[in-house]
Amino acid sequence: MSDKPQRYERDMRGYGRSKPKVQWPSGAKIAVQFVLNYEEGGENCLLHGDKASEAFLSEIVGAQQWQGQRHWNMESIYEYGARAGFWRVHELFTQFDMPLTIYGVATALKRSPEQVAAMQEAGWEIASHGLKWIEYKDFTESEERAHMKEAIQLHYEATGAYPQGWYTGRCSDHTVALTQEMGCFGYVSDSYADDLPYWRAPQGEAQQPQLIIPYTLDANDMRFAAVQGFNSGDQFFTYLKDSFDALYAEGETGAPKMLNIGLHCRLIGRPGRIMALRRFLDYIRSKPDVWVARRIDIARYWMEHHPYAAPTFDVVNMSRKAFVDQFGGVFEHSPWIAERAYEAELGPAHNCAVGVHAALAAQFRKARESERLKVLRAHPDLAGKLAAAKRLTAESTKEQASAGLDALTDEERVTFTALNETYTAKFGFPFIIAVKGLNKDQILEQFQKRVHHDRDQEFTTACQQVERIALLRLKDMFGEN
Repeated sequence: MSDKPQRYERDMRGYGRSKPKVQWPSGAKIAVQFVLNYEEGGENCLLHGDKASEAFLSEIVGAQQWQGQRHWNMESIYEYGARAGFWRVHELFTQFDMPLTIYGVATALKRSPEQVAAMQEAGWEIASHGLKWIEYKDFTESEERAHMKEAIQLHYEATGAYPQGWYTGRCSDHTVALTQEMGCFGYVSDSYADDLPYWRAPQGEAQQPQLIIPYTLDANDMRFAAVQGFNSGDQFFTYLKDSFDALYAEGETGAPKMLNIGLHCRLIGRPGRIMALRRFLDYIRSKPDVWVARRIDIARYWMEHHPYAAPTFDVVNMSRKAFVDQFGGVFEHSPWIAERAYEAELGPAHNCAVGVHAALAAQFRKARESERLKVLRAHPDLAGKLAAAKRLTAESTKEQASAGLDALTDEERVTFTALNETYTAKFGFPFIIAVKGLNKDQILEQFQKRVHHDRDQEFTTACQQVERIALLRLKDMFGEN
């Protein structure tokens, strides 16, 4: 038994089968959210105190950083975004009267007062895109925290308001935890994990849950600057349209989602690309029931209509005692299965009936045959002596009663008793069947059939039934029936 059980922090389940019943404002079938990344003036540059030039997201595909040197071509490409690209996008969205969210790098905003004024006049949200448009993967936690605090303050100085949303983009594995720890953001977007907002549970130093509004790297003009990306505006338009159509259709069937679209001043702001975006705005404007929103609007909606709800059982953070007390009886009188499952890898995906069942069943399946046989023998006979003496577990009592096995006629009781004796004598364990959803006649039919199986076949069948009983019990615990 280890002092520290294995725990897996990534959430590979998300909403699973139980997606929230989303009703966007005014019955919209889809929420469309545009982000304009304002990074120009915040990129790597010797003038900004950096050691090398920028190499990311420009017309120079495959560019490399120049150590200790300015890259004049790169700098002028970024300048185009601020001087020309921004204003072209600004004119388009104000003409269509569609809102968007700015991801503003604090140092870039500080260097572009006229653009900031235009953003505010248009009623756009200005979220934080960090202090500088640089890579944070090699920063220490304390260094990144210091940059975040400086970004927040500089954002206030440049805009007159503190940011309500955060997206680093070129982030580290500390980023989301640090933003949650600060507790000052309505949402964080350093995630690409879903088509809907979701909550990150309180953890570590963060005592409050954090709303995550996932971003996108696929419906994003950055692919104009990537190998095997978009080569023409038509490709960009088609991809956006297909993404919209797929999610719009899901919304028509009662499962509305969110479409994120990422833009960059120096990329989409070029004349050869802006028309594709215009065609897309025309397209979505022609469709009914479309909510074009800022990210903060989506965040406020989600907080009101889908507030944080703790999992029924927070499996990852349960103590060994709590875990075994809760799940130790799922496999009849066999707490050792839960004890072994606790020591194995558990993660957020196990915070549901199917998840815990997978963890328990894995231990049952890899146990020695003699151990599994003990589990089978721990189960009571159907309508047997223990039932008559009222000595079944609460779970078994409830299960047998649900199938009417507590109300047999004298003739039926004689039949079951005879079958129990014959079956146990032949196989060395009692007849086991998940009775939920079955009546006593259906159970009797299975009993009479299975008593003629060979031993290996019936051992396999009995183990499968034990696992099914465990799953049904867990679903009852989790309220997932």
